[in-house]
Amino acid sequence: MTPDLVVTTTIEASPQEVFPYLVQPDLLVRWLGSWVDVDPQPGGVFAADLGQTLVRGSYVAVDPPHRVVFTWGIPGNQELPAGSSTVEIVLRPEGDATLVELTHRDVPVDRHADHRQGWTNLLGVLASILRE
Repeated sequence: MTPDLVVTTTIEASPQEVFPYLVQPDLLVRWLGSWVDVDPQPGGVFAADLGQTLVRGSYVAVDPPHRVVFTWGIPGNQELPAGSSTVEIVLRPEGDATLVELTHRDVPVDRHADHRQGWTNLLGVLASILRE
């Protein structure tokens, strides 16, 4: 069984302020990629272009303002095909801030390092946007 990849960060904003950045296209695109197309409801499309990397999946759960789950993968990629892994983002209040816990399941072990680096960078961008 492949171990889960977990990345956490604290963002100086409430879960209610952070959550829209996980589901609204105009806010998602500010931190996640150069283009997004999302329908944030179970079964709805989750599509994002992260530079040259195209990510495709669908929403599994949307529980405002606490949790979002969507599938993730790269079309045509044998190792991580579209929708083959799952990303769960949980928001927990921590005083005036929010603890963001991102769990990426079913990522091949040899892809953990680049995905950990990617998620760490992206969550850092999200935190800096919410500090503005």
